[in-house]
Amino acid sequence: MSVQTHHRTCNLCEAMCGIVITHDAGQIVSIKGDRDDPFSRGHICPKAVALKDIHEDPDRLRKPMARTENGWQEISWKEALDRAAEGIARVQREHGRNAVGTYLGNPNVHNTGAMLLGRLLHDSLGTRSRFSATSVDQLPHHIVAHHLFGHQLKIPVPDIDRTDFMLIIGANPLASNGSIMTVPDVKKRLQAIGERGGRVVVIDPRRTETAALADTHHFIRPGSDVLLLLSMLQVLFAENRVRRDHRTLALCDGLEALPEAVAPWTPERVAPHTGMSADSIRQLVADFCAAERAVCYGRMGVSVQAFGLLSQYLVMLLNLLTGRLDEPGGLMFTRPAVDVLNHTGPGRLGRNHTRVRGLPDFGGEFPVSALAEEILTPGDGKIRAMVTVAGNPVLSTPNGGQLDEALASLDFMVSIDFYLNETTRHADLILPPVSPLEREHYDVIFHMLAVRNTSRYTDALFAAPKGALHDWQIYLGLADRLAPPRSLRERASRAWIRRTGPKGLLAMMLRFGAWGRGLRPGGLTLGSLRRSPHGIDLGPLTPSLPQALRRRDKRIALHPEFYFADLARVEASFPDIELAADAALLIGRRHVRSNNSWLHNSHRLVKGPARCTVMLHPDQAQALGIANGTTVRVTSRVGSIELPAEVTPDIMPGVVSVPHGWGHQRAGIRQQVAQQHAGASVNDLTDDQFIDVLSGNAALNGVPVTLAPAT
Repeated sequence: MSVQTHHRTCNLCEAMCGIVITHDAGQIVSIKGDRDDPFSRGHICPKAVALKDIHEDPDRLRKPMARTENGWQEISWKEALDRAAEGIARVQREHGRNAVGTYLGNPNVHNTGAMLLGRLLHDSLGTRSRFSATSVDQLPHHIVAHHLFGHQLKIPVPDIDRTDFMLIIGANPLASNGSIMTVPDVKKRLQAIGERGGRVVVIDPRRTETAALADTHHFIRPGSDVLLLLSMLQVLFAENRVRRDHRTLALCDGLEALPEAVAPWTPERVAPHTGMSADSIRQLVADFCAAERAVCYGRMGVSVQAFGLLSQYLVMLLNLLTGRLDEPGGLMFTRPAVDVLNHTGPGRLGRNHTRVRGLPDFGGEFPVSALAEEILTPGDGKIRAMVTVAGNPVLSTPNGGQLDEALASLDFMVSIDFYLNETTRHADLILPPVSPLEREHYDVIFHMLAVRNTSRYTDALFAAPKGALHDWQIYLGLADRLAPPRSLRERASRAWIRRTGPKGLLAMMLRFGAWGRGLRPGGLTLGSLRRSPHGIDLGPLTPSLPQALRRRDKRIALHPEFYFADLARVEASFPDIELAADAALLIGRRHVRSNNSWLHNSHRLVKGPARCTVMLHPDQAQALGIANGTTVRVTSRVGSIELPAEVTPDIMPGVVSVPHGWGHQRAGIRQQVAQQHAGASVNDLTDDQFIDVLSGNAALNGVPVTLAPAT
């Protein structure tokens, strides 16, 4: 067979880069950027090659695995699904439906079948004990969108291609390739801001890759973003810089409460706690307001701190009050070809609360910081079994050591995953789905967060091996056993899903979406996407308020009473204290060659200098007798890790940074390359009790730690 080409979207991160895969007789020859993709324009990052590495990985599980006294053994799919359903049903029969918990990992959002048909699994389990990676990441974005715009997925994104001033707080898009801002080739897009006479300003405790490219970088003390943002809003009102004439402000309810709430937070008051001078704060506000088109983008570093929800709310207010919402170059709403808003709940905060600590749920999910205690604490409602799907919470959620202990104590556990990793090693059964290249792909969520309206569908590159199952087929197999259809309608629905899979639902959503119904001449269908292998450009983002609002009254509800009730906690959280010489505040970091914990078995992505290091400032290193490469013990309330020092002026004094996703030294995993580059898990330091009280989201940044040379 001659060499063939296959066009698809790389689904390893949010950027949706178009790629061209050449293959010969079932073997991948190369993976390159698709220059004809109108969105990514030929750009790819180093992660793209991991699609080949995952597909060919000898450690990737290809058949169901059962734990036995003699170790892991392969079993048939029928036996695996039967045993999984029997174990789940037994626990629920003896202890109630909520005794079975679920955890969904980040890769689910990159999987069309998981996104469109994941409800099959949850509906059949019928449990309220649901957790996911959302509450160690973007939960504040969803709550703000729910409150202000009426739906948890109605999140406006920066119009990066037309802005003149981009203020980036707690984000490093050069490493993350965006994040709640789907933006391929972000480096060139940021550089283009300067080329057209604009500016990029970054505020971060570390001089990140993005900060190094920016026009200006300000250090800020971890966890103090809320003070900076409050003071910026105070300046807006005090200096009469609010765009009171802007059309979006006429849609807002609750504006009258804002000036009084922010009035006490002057730049002079917050400066000692943030590390930014009052003059710098005032100048930042002046520059932001003076720009013709400006946008403030706050991301991971803002979200995962003790005031993450309030901070993201203040970011939205900054854009709103300066007339940047729903404006070209500001924050804008997308118009996706597949709009899942009509098929998902708008979100609700605090319908239920966790048993032990009383933390609120959102959108039917509890904060994952509470998962271990819900398993370990005796009493009615204790979680006794888990179903995990494409997640590794032992490495990616707070106090991983405690969760390790909790998972080991379960009565039963099923993992839908194709790796034996730090989490799935606790399972009784591992059910591996097909590889990413053996399934069709459409980015259901990331087209909703893209900085330009586009659409792209790809059929599978390789046919699934005989007997292999897709994720959605595993869900369907469990649903048939746990909750057999009881009506003719349910039987017909299951039969249709079994026949068409996610492709059938996707085709319907395209046809009845806005672009399929007439926004695009000729409509937009699955067939037209298949005839357009490079994807279809649907144009730039356009103003869409008030029509885009999901509230019945077509208003923006600011809910100041909810958010500003948290100011009392802010007042009590920033006393005048000096850090001891061996103390620091911990932050995480990302790298463009990593994706959380699950690409470290690709030898091409982990080769080179060790990336799992602890960054610290030269002044602190000298005071503690630590040199570059010295093994350092970092200790928090919940644990200690040891890793080599990386002494650099690129981090703020009194701050240390450890990357997320490493720590592959635990026994019982089956990932040879990852084990050779084990590193240490930053989440053996992060604290399950250190949360954003307002949302329940994990506070992974600003964790107090101490440092010492390892002995």
